[in-house]
Amino acid sequence: MGYTKKFRIEPDSKVKLDTFDPSEKGGYADSNAAENEIAHHVANLDELQALLYADGRYSLLIVLQGLDGAGKDGTIRHVFNGVNPQGTKVQAFKVPTPEEAAHDFLWRAHKATPGKGEIVIFNRSHYEDVLVVRVHDLVPKKVWSKRYKEIRAFERNLSEGGTVILKFFLNISYEEQLDRFRKRLDDPQRQWKISESDYTERKYWNDYQSAYEEALAETSTDYAPWFVIPSNHKWFRNLAISSIIVNSLRDLHMKVPAPRVDLDDIRRKYHGAEETEKKVDASGKADAD
Repeated sequence: MGYTKKFRIEPDSKVKLDTFDPSEKGGYADSNAAENEIAHHVANLDELQALLYADGRYSLLIVLQGLDGAGKDGTIRHVFNGVNPQGTKVQAFKVPTPEEAAHDFLWRAHKATPGKGEIVIFNRSHYEDVLVVRVHDLVPKKVWSKRYKEIRAFERNLSEGGTVILKFFLNISYEEQLDRFRKRLDDPQRQWKISESDYTERKYWNDYQSAYEEALAETSTDYAPWFVIPSNHKWFRNLAISSIIVNSLRDLHMKVPAPRVDLDDIRRKYHGAEETEKKVDASGKADAD
């Protein structure tokens, strides 16, 4: 399926989120119909992560943004459940600490970006500084409006250094959000996640939609594209995101590097000795020759 092209926000395009259907299922009847394809993508991602590390030329930065209940945690849990945790890191962005607030708004993001061969997932991100601060008027417009340019420059710098950047907006409906909050209330394992702000923030729904529309339009670029992912159906969200990540990594045409040592020499020095030791153990003595 061509999810990369279908859900991608093209550079310099206008964005109206009400033109995107958050309940889209990509032609699948239900999760059972897509189960094998999702498993296939997750397995491929595991292999591509190993190749990413071995190749050593690139890194991968995944940005997950969405309103409360959109499924950022669930995406991380399901899409990345097969990758090697040694090469993957999740960075959450909450209210800035005093140290973070004492620096420029990109400081905490820049120091969390991936090194060569690594995958880093931003659970929320530097985009909070053109979203929350705008909706709640925490800084004046003349401040946050300039940040789009700074974000584009920051992401271009990462891209030119070999970082593949994929940004996903998890698009859910107003009704779906409330239904998910209601299910949390009834689930003892998830009740701890409930906060009063989950509900009070809902009155800013339209403001957040406008803020996201502008942020997506201003910062979706060839080197750091945004994708609007239908997320009312969690399984389709996982399918679309995993497909886009796998296809993007394949497009890098990564290769396993050549050995850095003489393999025949290693075999002669070490494995040849091992074979001799095995013969001695079996016969009780070495060949006289």
